[in-house]
Amino acid sequence: MPRTVLEPRFHLEHLSILDSEGHLDTALEPKLSPEELKSLYRAMVLGRRLDERMVRLQRQGRIGTFAPIKGQEASQMGSAFALRPTDWMVPSFREAAAMVWRGWPIEKLLLFFAGYVEGGQPAPGQRDLPITIPVATQLPHAVGLAYAAQYRGDDAVVMVFFGDGATSEGDFHEALNFAGVWQVPVVFVCQNNQWAISVPLKKQTHSKTIAQKALAYGVPGVQVDGNDILAVYAAAREAVDRARAADGPTLIECVTYRLGMHTTADDPTKYRSEEEVKMWEQKDPLTRFTAYLKERNLLDPGLEQQVDDEIGEAVRRFEATPPADPRTVFDHVYAEMPPHLRAQREELARRLEEAGTPPPPEPAAAPPRATPMRGQRLTRR
Repeated sequence: MPRTVLEPRFHLEHLSILDSEGHLDTALEPKLSPEELKSLYRAMVLGRRLDERMVRLQRQGRIGTFAPIKGQEASQMGSAFALRPTDWMVPSFREAAAMVWRGWPIEKLLLFFAGYVEGGQPAPGQRDLPITIPVATQLPHAVGLAYAAQYRGDDAVVMVFFGDGATSEGDFHEALNFAGVWQVPVVFVCQNNQWAISVPLKKQTHSKTIAQKALAYGVPGVQVDGNDILAVYAAAREAVDRARAADGPTLIECVTYRLGMHTTADDPTKYRSEEEVKMWEQKDPLTRFTAYLKERNLLDPGLEQQVDDEIGEAVRRFEATPPADPRTVFDHVYAEMPPHLRAQREELARRLEEAGTPPPPEPAAAPPRATPMRGQRLTRR
């Protein structure tokens, strides 16, 4: 029997508009107003300066371990900038710049990394999920949100962030598969920073790109220069518009680089060379965008000082927060607290009161989210 070609050779594109040498493809340059360009730049500068301040806070013992974003500001902001407030954003654990842009107060992020559960609580009506630490688990959640929006006739789009390491997890493939089957309005943004902690990309996959993994699930995939904010925005704008028009999901691979450590508990000098880091520093997204705006006379003097002052005020508000009440460890785990945990909570309350700690008010009843059996655990990751 003859061999029959079922699919023509797949076509995959790489998008770059503004390269590290300052060359600009004006034919692909997105139409952004001066105000929009300034807003993007301020968000990137804020992300970088906040990152640097958080490293100092962590080294001083004022917050705990966190994942720095230095070098990935364009991948985050170019994507998130394409969203409406009524869209959903689902972060992983390295999207501080995008989260601040979406309305998360800086002090709330600091609270999260200081161990306060309140730091992971979105504001009422805010269409964002909290930071997700377990790798890739947020991807099926994002598809579920998109399916719900599709089912309800809501024109909301869901954008979910993850790293190259997440593509080695089953959750990634399950999410892509269901997104393709259901054709839901979700945009997958992979920040391929070349390292899954200490594992390089070449040891994670034999595929030439991550973007091509979308093709197996019938989903469009595109690779962009993740340090080129114009290219990231152009790709995200197209993907968001496609999703909103009910044309299904997209996978965007942003080729970028983590200039700092994986987390503040990591020492990247143990597994990557100084020469590699210096090579990527030449492609710094903030340096590149600064030069682009300077040519257009769009740089505002004193911006860094304004940003530093804003961060400083947020740090002061964060450090003025009273200590967390240990009794809250029992709250928000079960829809209805089982008797053995209620007894333990009462025992802890009694001991704290004997030590002079005043009792807090009983936790308010949460709005109904499910109808579990008595004592059934509600999984929240």
